[in-house]
Amino acid sequence: MRAAAEVWDGEQEVGYLARVFTQTSLPYRDPGDVRAWGRRNGDLSLTVQPGMTTDDNNKPVSIGYPYGTMPRLILTFLSTEAVRTGSPDIVLGESLTDFMGAMGLTATGGKNGSLTRMRTQSHRLFNATLTIEYKGDANRRIGAKLHVASAYNIWCGTEEQPSPFSSTVRLSDEFYREVTAHPVPLDMNAIKALGGSALRLDIYAWLTYRMFSVKRTTTVPWESLMVQFGSAADTSDRRRRHQFRRDFTDALKQVLVVYPQANVDTTDTGVVLRPGLTHVPISPGLRALARV
Repeated sequence: MRAAAEVWDGEQEVGYLARVFTQTSLPYRDPGDVRAWGRRNGDLSLTVQPGMTTDDNNKPVSIGYPYGTMPRLILTFLSTEAVRTGSPDIVLGESLTDFMGAMGLTATGGKNGSLTRMRTQSHRLFNATLTIEYKGDANRRIGAKLHVASAYNIWCGTEEQPSPFSSTVRLSDEFYREVTAHPVPLDMNAIKALGGSALRLDIYAWLTYRMFSVKRTTTVPWESLMVQFGSAADTSDRRRRHQFRRDFTDALKQVLVVYPQANVDTTDTGVVLRPGLTHVPISPGLRALARV
């Protein structure tokens, strides 16, 4: 509630996210040693393949999947900076500590500290291959394969021993075009308030996008939401359906505390969306971009 009060009373800080990540998202938990991981939202699908590296024995090994809150916050920061600066070259700061501070995170050291997790997840995100495919037309398929970064230089300094150089990321041409052509505006204070949960971040991003286009009352069935948001969805499992519905409803309630303008209800059949206000006032030009 304190975080929500800051969102309500504070000056709105506008950020952006590429549209594809408001419709699909990355894993919540580590998928483990599998070749690929996927998620579907209707006719749109996202498939993630982990990057590879070579170990000390010259053996190719998987870097691992980006998952959880960290890669979502990184994507939001990179998308925001790309739109704000109009450049694919993003400066993260003199160290990961600066970068995390810009996202409202406290930098902590140690094996399980936030600095270690940020370093690991950024490495995984920048090396992963993302395949996006749309199958809405039986006679046509639309797809793209992209990497978030084409190059990166991350300096891992600490507050006590800062890095002598700034960390930088060069966005790939495909990702840069996607985010600058289809930016979805977000309230960065809301992102910081909800950042402790990947599911909350996904629901907030999804609602901000859906509020662009909802013109009449629409019910999204629980089964569809489970496929879109469920980390390992099995809609035939009654127990898992019940657990997903409970987890989603709890997370949605917290999202609506910071985004009360969203006209949303839950019913036995699904989530009901009604025409409402976007969380960030939208200019006609940006609304046209978001719908392209």
